[in-house]
Amino acid sequence: MQVGLLTITIHLHAIASLKDKRRIVKSLVERLRSRFHCAAAEIDAQNSKLIAQIGLAVVSNDGHLINRQLDLIADFVRQDGRFVVGRMGREIFAANDDYPLEFSN
Repeated sequence: MQVGLLTITIHLHAIASLKDKRRIVKSLVERLRSRFHCAAAEIDAQNSKLIAQIGLAVVSNDGHLINRQLDLIADFVRQDGRFVVGRMGREIFAANDDYPLEFSN
């Protein structure tokens, strides 16, 4: 199993209040979850009107599939016209399969 993480910093302009920012961020997060079946959330800068940081996770057994999915997500976010995309960070982790998944009660 592999896990892909993507962090995206977005810069919002002409935002009058935190309520306006949260509306845009919530919309983006919901669209990402729905369209790409990934875990997504605002992870930092919740009290700033000008920036937001979004974190996403994708799980698969195929690293190429994860990279492709993260590329599609990045392109989707860049095409949204409500903000400017800043820094994007990507990491892919492989889970350790050295021990069996057995559970006892």
